[in-house]
Amino acid sequence: MSRDDFFRKELVTELRRVELDMRREGNVEKKIYYFSAAYGITSRTLRYAFNEDYLIADCILNASYNGLMDRFRHIRSGDTTVELEPVHFERIQDGLKKLADAFESETSILVPLEQILKTMYALTGPGNYLRVKGLLEL
Repeated sequence: MSRDDFFRKELVTELRRVELDMRREGNVEKKIYYFSAAYGITSRTLRYAFNEDYLIADCILNASYNGLMDRFRHIRSGDTTVELEPVHFERIQDGLKKLADAFESETSILVPLEQILKTMYALTGPGNYLRVKGLLEL
């Protein structure tokens, strides 16, 4: 097994673990905590086996985690204009599963990352507005 194969396998295993942990967890704050491990593993992986897919995944997962945390903080402070709904986590979890599948099969990671990013965007003011208007579907 090559070095790149080893790190890709570790990345896939961890993304699958994150997805399952998020699905099993009922607490929103803990779901977000588990989600942070997704960009944690991409960050570690690209340091040892750099390629552009790992970098793109890391950037999108990190930005999505930060957006999710931002929305969570707003809600905790009393701002309920955009709610965190089960569908948001379902789409992120589905995206993580598809991302692991894509890395494992060495196919395009674009669709799963778009799904995760679109879900995070739906949690912003403009994204939620587009969702209410029916222009952004989860």
